[in-house]
Amino acid sequence: MATIAQAVRMALHYGEENLEVKDIFGEDVGPPLGGVFTATQGLKTTWNAPLDERGIIGAAMGLAAAGDRCVAEIQFCDYIYNTIDLLKIAGNTCWASHGDWNLPFTVMTPVGSGIRGSIYHSHSFDATMTHIPGWKTVMPSNAKDAYGLLISCLKDDNPTMFLIPKALLRVRGKEAIPGEPALDKDGQKLLSQMIDAPLGDRSKWKAKWPEGLTDYSVEIGKGKIVHPGDHITIVSYGRTLPLCEKAAQAAKEKGISVEVIDLRTLWPYDWDLVSASIRKTGRVIYVNEDTEVTNFGEHLVRRTIEDLFYELEARPKLLAGAFTPGVGLADPLEMASTPQYSDIVEAIEQVVSEKA
Repeated sequence: MATIAQAVRMALHYGEENLEVKDIFGEDVGPPLGGVFTATQGLKTTWNAPLDERGIIGAAMGLAAAGDRCVAEIQFCDYIYNTIDLLKIAGNTCWASHGDWNLPFTVMTPVGSGIRGSIYHSHSFDATMTHIPGWKTVMPSNAKDAYGLLISCLKDDNPTMFLIPKALLRVRGKEAIPGEPALDKDGQKLLSQMIDAPLGDRSKWKAKWPEGLTDYSVEIGKGKIVHPGDHITIVSYGRTLPLCEKAAQAAKEKGISVEVIDLRTLWPYDWDLVSASIRKTGRVIYVNEDTEVTNFGEHLVRRTIEDLFYELEARPKLLAGAFTPGVGLADPLEMASTPQYSDIVEAIEQVVSEKA
């Protein structure tokens, strides 16, 4: 099964060949590195941009305005904050021009903790991004969704933000991406042999792309129930989603039936799916790792109270990152800064035991 990094690479290759993607660029995106997380290795339209995030976003806007369907990568989301005004302009261009101007480009950026990146390489960007109208914002939690969501982003005629949980980039999916090769007879990872660049000299290396890659896409705005349940709903995305699934399995052994929803799209999000689940269970926990103050989950809590107040059996709960200036380097500091498995288990037991 592919990793998320490989899934991103294959989706971008499909975009080059079939969706008129003409430029994929950013810091170290081109050869020989192919991105700090190797998500752009082997692609034919990649090139290295200067160390200038504003220049990268500005160039993407200009190319898109000229009709060039492009992809811009910001190497870590920690460095995208100095482009906020440009992101705002990109988001309002279609609206401000009364539909005359579209900017068909995608921004990719790795987000979140989990790699011991300390203060400058561990930020989240989901809450900030949901404050910028005019963008469609997605965040996958597995390789198959990463492929499908990126295909949908590449097809869109307006700006899309593809947030990649960096802690999951090397995690292999449980479901195959349509068209990816199966394991070979010796059990070796055939896909890795085909599209992962070797260490050392890469000057003559070329990727051998799977021939069966398809137009598989995940619709933007559609979440997914990944663990059905009846007693409590958990809504998450990105890095914390697998932790929620694991916690749901543990709760099952204690007689607690947990429904876990992978939101997948932050905007526009699947409120129909979320609200139907909460109506069924009467309880909900929202889990993500961005800082808790003005967190996207706070918006979801507010909407839960406004729309579903009389159907709740307990108070909605938000489990999010600590409101600190950064994430510490040491393991205990990073673990304390963002929600972990044990925090989710404790939150489930707390909310289920509460009586409205």
